[in-house]
Formats: sequence, C-alpha cells, structure tokens
Amino acid sequence: MTRLTVIVAAMLLLLSGMVRAELGWDAALAGEHRSEQNKARDFYRHPRETLSFFGLEAGMTVMEVSPGGGWYTEVLGPLMKGNGKLIAAHGSPNGGNYARRSLGGFLKKLGENGDVLGEVEVSVLQPPSATAPAPAGSVDMALAFRNVHSWLRADQAEMMFSAIAETLKPGGVLGIVQHRGDEGLSVDEMKSSAYVTESKVIELAELAGLELDGRSEINANAKDTKDYPQGVWTLPPTLTEGDVDRARFVSIGESDRMTLRFVKPAE
Repeated sequence: MTRLTVIVAAMLLLLSGMVRAELGWDAALAGEHRSEQNKARDFYRHPRETLSFFGLEAGMTVMEVSPGGGWYTEVLGPLMKGNGKLIAAHGSPNGGNYARRSLGGFLKKLGENGDVLGEVEVSVLQPPSATAPAPAGSVDMALAFRNVHSWLRADQAEMMFSAIAETLKPGGVLGIVQHRGDEGLSVDEMKSSAYVTESKVIELAELAGLELDGRSEINANAKDTKDYPQGVWTLPPTLTEGDVDRARFVSIGESDRMTLRFVKPAE
C-alpha cells in the first residue's frame, strides 16, 4: 500500500466519521423514540449545544448519573450506539418505592427502545454503596442533569461527587446542569427550593478533586425569578400550583440553570 493510498484511506475514514456523527444527532433528537412532549423540552434544555459544550465525542465511555426517567438517555443512547459506551448509573432497586418506580420505568424504556438506544449498561450509584457505578478510572465523561439538589436533600452530595470523580479517567470530564440559585442561599434553602448556588456546586466538585474547566449560559433563563413558595417545581414541567397563575409560570418556562464543566486533573 502506497503512502498516498494510506493518506486517502485515512481521510475517507475521517469524513465517514464526521457524517456518522451528524446522522447520529438527527436520529437522537428527531427520532420516533422521543415523544413530542420530550422533544418540546429541547427548547429549554438545549441537548445538542449542552453536550457539545461538555465535549461529547464518538468513542467515549459516558456515564449518565441519576438518569431518572431517561429524558437525556433518549438523546445519549442513539449518539453512543456503535460510537462508544453509555452507562446509566441509576438508583438502587432496594432504595424504596420511589426509587423502584423510577428504575422500573427507566428499564421499561430501555427494553421498548433497545433498537434505538443500544446496549445501555445500567449500574447503581447509591452511596454509601459497596458497588462502584463503573470501574475506577474508566469513564471519559460523567453527566448529571438537575441532580445536585436531590443529593443535598439526601445528605449525600459529597459522597456522590467523590464516587463520580473516582470513576473518571485522568483528564475526564464531569458535566453539570443544575437549577441555579442566587448566591447567599443557605443549604437548607437549596434543599427546599432545588435552586443551588454555583459556588456550592464548585465547592463540592473541588472537594472531590475536580477542577472547574468552563461555564456556559446555554441553559440560562433570565425570566426565572426563583422566589416561588413551592420552589423550582412551581415552573414547567411540574407546575405544582396547578391552575394557579399557570399562564404566568408557563410563560417563564423551565428554570434558570448553570452549565458547568469540570475536569479531573491528569496524573
């Protein structure tokens, strides 16, 4: 094989990979496996822009932490199918009724959409668990979407960040999207409202040995006044207040959110 042939073959392989990645986004975002309701939330959640900011690439081992009902899994599954590995670090099947319902619904979704979502590996991340959600130093990118307040409410935030950091490779990334509270909130206020300050998230990540590597306003919402008696759940999609001021809350949209990228320092 001549040098020219090798170069041409390499270029063709690179181009084919670029095309495959573009087709992956189309299938992930517009596929029939996503309900119209879930697709409508792209307007507030910006999945393509968010994952691109975090640096998602083909070939990565990606761990989605506490995926809940799998809204982001519907996007990540098709992207990583044949292009890497996706681990869903869910709650324990022995974590109580809510945890069981959440995990059961998630597994049902995987079973019904396996041809689109691919071979998603389901593990458990429920500190203090004896089982790690992934082998130490094996994950290129961990992702946590609107979870930090739940970890605070369970008094497990430091443990969760530590467990996630342990799975990351040196140079690996943790991407966080979280309802953003105004600086000065107490931890109790964060727990009750689900709005967490950026400084608290950064503190927790740094305690786990991670470094802040980037910020984005992709998921910001200046309309969010963050002063609701029922906290963030007052806004869509929960709309806890029901029909009370519903039009106002719908017009505000989903919460103002921080988008932070952390990196595990290279050894």
